Amino acid sequence: MKHPLALALTAALAVAAPACSKTEAPVNAPAAAPAPAAESNPFFAESSLPLQYPAFDKIKDSDFAPAFDRGMADELKEVEAIADNPEKPTFDNTILAMEKSGRILYRARVVFDNLVGADTNDVRDKLDADYAPKFAAHRDAIRLNPKLFARIQALYDSRTALGLDAQGVRLVERYYSDFVRAGAKLSEADKTKLKAMNAELATLGTQFSQNVLAEVNDSAVVVDTKEELAGLTDEQIASAAEEAKKRKLDGKYVLTLLNTTGQPPEAQLTVRATREKVHKASVARGSRGNKFDNTAIVAKVVKLRTERAKMMGYPNYAAFVLEDETAKTPEAVNKMLGQLAPAAVANAKKEAADLQAMIDKEQAAKGEPAFQLQPWDWSFYTEKVRKEKYDFDESQLKPYLEMKNVLENGVFFAANQLYGLTFKQRTDLPVYHDDVLVYDVFDADGKQLAIFIADMYARPSKRGGAWMNSYVDQNEVFGTKPVVANHLNIPKPPAGQPTLLTWDEVTTMFHEFGHALHGMFSNVKYPYFSGTNVPRDFVEYPSQVNEMWADWPAILANYAKHYQTGAPMPKELLDKVLASSKFNQGFATTEYLGAAMLDQNWHQFADPAQIPDAKGVMAFEAAALKKDGVDYPPVPPRYRTPYFSHIMGGYAAGYYAYIWSEVLDANSVEWMKQHGGLSRANGDHFRKTLLSQGGSKDALQLFRDFAGHDPKIEPLLEKRGLTASSK
Repeated sequence: MKHPLALALTAALAVAAPACSKTEAPVNAPAAAPAPAAESNPFFAESSLPLQYPAFDKIKDSDFAPAFDRGMADELKEVEAIADNPEKPTFDNTILAMEKSGRILYRARVVFDNLVGADTNDVRDKLDADYAPKFAAHRDAIRLNPKLFARIQALYDSRTALGLDAQGVRLVERYYSDFVRAGAKLSEADKTKLKAMNAELATLGTQFSQNVLAEVNDSAVVVDTKEELAGLTDEQIASAAEEAKKRKLDGKYVLTLLNTTGQPPEAQLTVRATREKVHKASVARGSRGNKFDNTAIVAKVVKLRTERAKMMGYPNYAAFVLEDETAKTPEAVNKMLGQLAPAAVANAKKEAADLQAMIDKEQAAKGEPAFQLQPWDWSFYTEKVRKEKYDFDESQLKPYLEMKNVLENGVFFAANQLYGLTFKQRTDLPVYHDDVLVYDVFDADGKQLAIFIADMYARPSKRGGAWMNSYVDQNEVFGTKPVVANHLNIPKPPAGQPTLLTWDEVTTMFHEFGHALHGMFSNVKYPYFSGTNVPRDFVEYPSQVNEMWADWPAILANYAKHYQTGAPMPKELLDKVLASSKFNQGFATTEYLGAAMLDQNWHQFADPAQIPDAKGVMAFEAAALKKDGVDYPPVPPRYRTPYFSHIMGGYAAGYYAYIWSEVLDANSVEWMKQHGGLSRANGDHFRKTLLSQGGSKDALQLFRDFAGHDPKIEPLLEKRGLTASSK
């Protein structure tokens, strides 16, 4: 979650919507009515609910536009007053005054942006599209204000003589850097060009993400018979039938898609033709030539980003982005990804040989000809090989992994053991969707630390993936405590059935809660530095560390219990899970690297004239994968370009961040194990040196403060099974 100024100035990354009616409704209903009277708008004042928790029951879609308009107008007046202040610039009358500006817009944007991701509708989509260029223009009106920048530069030039503490000096430096990177030093002519580019990029980004969600829903696979779904559980088949009824396809079955290349049902479907149908529907998204085709948007966005970077004096857009990250340069990113790719692909090919041997053996046993391993076969035969090698498959785990039990007796229990936190569910606060759970979070001293929102189920109005966001950030300026949310996309079972998780969903829940802890433990002065306001290639690191507790014996023993009998997961099953931890890592690393290297290729163009047009987008993708040695057909990229939402949003030139952060994660896991593992001492050390600091210090210095040394790549290679000793 960005600090108030950045949030107010950043165009929303939007998603698509279901149909809506035309009657006034709270935020959990898809409608808008005439604009409300000013005094009734819930964003014009702070929420009176605990910790300023949003009053979802009072917020209507019709509240957003008036709040946006007034919020932008008020903030511009506040900023103009700062810029025109006749007094000499000081930290308080310039930097701190800016930190305090734009509160109405902040409150409205933070709720709106979160709802657009978690539960959008047609009204919100239209607002998102309409206001994206307006927000971009609003950002430019502030960042390109010459009088304001002159005050900031004066403070920057004398920052060491202002009598500020280290956090204050860093805040001056960050404001100066942000304004320079936004174009504050450009000529007036170039500023005019930049404003037009920013507005167009904001509009295109919104359109791209709306197309992605619409295409996910439009590409759902329709199946005529139950027999074609052999291998799925009865509950999954019932859900597919229920989805078909919703679409007025009674008697048929519909398999919905997630926004990744691989789709979960591919691991279970025994009918190969159905697996192929699902896979091909997935990879065709965004490039089918229909109204949701994103190839033209990709080409235009990449060209505009390249032109913008060149205008700002950078050789390419990746260089512009990475200057502000811990990686610093495209060369550093290319070197790391290039080091990993050969070993990853080699491991994937070894795994493929095992899968092909399984295919050949099964086909021979049936007296049928063998077939060549294809992408839609990978996860299906992976489970077979896993079962043969380790004598278990995912279906054996799921009865022990009921969702709420994993959350409360796994994720929360780990936080209790490490940090002394306790949690209490509350049902008196309003929610934007009936599936949402709310918890009070108490610190070890019994005082309230935060409010945590858990939104775990997939729905058509929710964007794909898993993420954390913040509704209220901690900071001393406003004296606020955190209200943070985790979002997953777990398929919701039919009414009355338990929600049983895959192991991947369990680790994802732990991962996202790592982000939540980063937000909840924030202990900083200024909004700018709160919680997860850290470099993009650092933000995933604390969340990846939190994954280690998912299979930590004492934690797993507390939550891995059969949902019907309460019996603990058998030790032999757990041992098999742990023994297989490096299994299929060649595939996992290769599909990730394919996407990460694609991202760099799209954003390292030096000449805008060389960027392909819409017709050349997919050909460029194929050529880039081949050039980088990750064009292994059975393992396509985790995201193909036309549905790669990360790089059209906040991860542009930054998708490498997951594995960059994983280097720090692997070092930290090693440190935790060397120091005794699960303990309050280790948790408190991690909290004090890193989780509580937000962006108030240099990111790599935070790592050094925790670990006592610079990061090393060897623990990552071992973790990923990319060393000789781990193969």
